[in-house]
Amino acid sequence: MEHQPNQPTPEKIMQIGSGFWASKILLSAIKFQLFTILAEQKTMTANQIKSLLGFKCSDRHTFDFLDALTSFGFLNRDGILETANYSNSINTDFFLDKNKQSYIGGILEMLNNRLYSFWGNLENGLLTGQPQNEAKNGDNIFEKIYADSDRLREFVHAMSGIQMGNFMALAHGFDFSNVNSLVDVGGSGGLLSSTVAKYNPHMNCTTWDLPQVSPIAIDTIEKFQLQDRVKVKSGDFFKDPFPKADIITMGNVLHDWDEDTKMMLIQKAYDAIPEGGALIAIEGIIDENRNENAFGLMMSLNMLIETGTGFDYTLSDFSKWTKKTGFKSTTILPLSGPTSAAIAYK
Repeated sequence: MEHQPNQPTPEKIMQIGSGFWASKILLSAIKFQLFTILAEQKTMTANQIKSLLGFKCSDRHTFDFLDALTSFGFLNRDGILETANYSNSINTDFFLDKNKQSYIGGILEMLNNRLYSFWGNLENGLLTGQPQNEAKNGDNIFEKIYADSDRLREFVHAMSGIQMGNFMALAHGFDFSNVNSLVDVGGSGGLLSSTVAKYNPHMNCTTWDLPQVSPIAIDTIEKFQLQDRVKVKSGDFFKDPFPKADIITMGNVLHDWDEDTKMMLIQKAYDAIPEGGALIAIEGIIDENRNENAFGLMMSLNMLIETGTGFDYTLSDFSKWTKKTGFKSTTILPLSGPTSAAIAYK
């Protein structure tokens, strides 16, 4: 029976309600490195995939897994069931092959390895206002991650994966023609500094983070072959003043913290730049009516899970905080997907 306009339908309810099914199918495929294997092999049968990945489930459930990925558009398929040959779609081949620089699977690996289980406790987070991650055991989440080199590398690659397209959009979309220097505060693996420097050859950039991250940032800069114009410096933004620069950037930093800490970081950025300089915050900026950017709203809830007090924000929020600090004006630059650059000029 065809659905009539303005009649109730459960379609969206069921799509969202069962959304974790689809999520876990994709995340499992990434954990198995299925898309990387298919990028190497070009095409494989279900039995070849089942054998290589060590599945002990039935053939039928292997078909179900691969055909679900096909229905999502992540795999291409010729034939059906026993006669099927599977290959990557254009998107998974580009973004989910670990051997390509365009790989964005780091964030998805972290979603699977950490956040998938933590989000199962969202109700408890809302009821208590407390983080639902490692901090439940009394640990500081960032200290815990930074103390383990493997987890730190996964975290850094996750942040790089989610931001790659945004950093490229910023490097091309913001007018850097009169800018000579940039410091990326909380620069993590050095991707923002390297990307901006690559596309703006007159600029010198510095990626600034805790010393544990430096080896990862150095690796990134060497891959870009930008050692002459991108430097790594270490510091703690809770204890140290920011290095001086024409532009201060923060990618997914402000949303980690409560309002007082946000204001403290904004003040340090203001103190580090000259008149005419700018602070650029790259986040899932929430739309003013708070009903369009679902990703930004979900990311804000992720901050509840991760930090308890952090939250994402609108441009109006950002404008209020920066003007209170002394910045003269603000604007927004849409980047890729649901992410934007909130910009404050001194």
